[in-house]
Amino acid sequence: MMVVVELILPLILIGVVAAVIAIMMRRRALEQDRTRRAELESQLSASMKVAEEDVTRFGEELQNLDADVAGHPLNEAMQQDYHRALDAYDNAKTSLAAVKDPDEIGNVTEILEDGRYAVACVKARIAGDPLPQKRPPCFFNPAHGPSVKNVLWAPPGGAERDIPACAADAERVEAGADPYVRTVPVGSKRVPYWEGGQAYAPWAQGYYNSWRGSDMLTGMMLGGLLFGGGGNIFGGIGEGIGAIGEGIGQGFEGIGEGFGDIGQGIGDMFGDIFGD
Repeated sequence: MMVVVELILPLILIGVVAAVIAIMMRRRALEQDRTRRAELESQLSASMKVAEEDVTRFGEELQNLDADVAGHPLNEAMQQDYHRALDAYDNAKTSLAAVKDPDEIGNVTEILEDGRYAVACVKARIAGDPLPQKRPPCFFNPAHGPSVKNVLWAPPGGAERDIPACAADAERVEAGADPYVRTVPVGSKRVPYWEGGQAYAPWAQGYYNSWRGSDMLTGMMLGGLLFGGGGNIFGGIGEGIGAIGEGIGQGFEGIGEGFGDIGQGIGDMFGDIFGD
């Protein structure tokens, strides 16, 4: 009878240890899930706010466009551009209302980028000017609308780059003044949007989605600020994924060490029972 107890006891202990490990792993998974959900909610709140600001601003631009259009005969081409701008506003509002995940914010700003080009076309037709070239949005603030030219500009402590800028920002930079940079809240301060972290990446990416990988952007040397490198929102995504992977690896390593310790302890226990 004593021998049976001595044989069963280690099995019971192994079962208890396994159950404890399972509970601990489940608890850790739940904590990580809660942390991730909190991060996503924070990112969604931040990106939703800047997207809402852009949709509201675009609505105000359309109101001003109404005043510009009033009194001018609208030919078919002008009507098409005008309705395209109005549709962009409605679609952006609908898309914004449907957002459930931070990555979906890019759908809103991609619509706004197209809508602002339509506005620029309407204004050109009213003035009798040639249609503007389809260009990326102003880098300093994508809500400024399509850029009109490139200017050489260097961020503080960074290398000089060929940057797409709206007329007003291009004039400021060429005059030696600071451009009107779009800032976003990070903690208790505001920083340029490209330093805002992963929360603002989908928002900015939406404005440049149709230009990603194009000669227009690669020729402007924006890779370091928009689509790669450290210290920017897009590079931050890669760094974040790398950090997650590293954390997972460390977690599995820790679990492996834990099992090793448990195995050694069980081995010692069997040694004590049967060694003599």
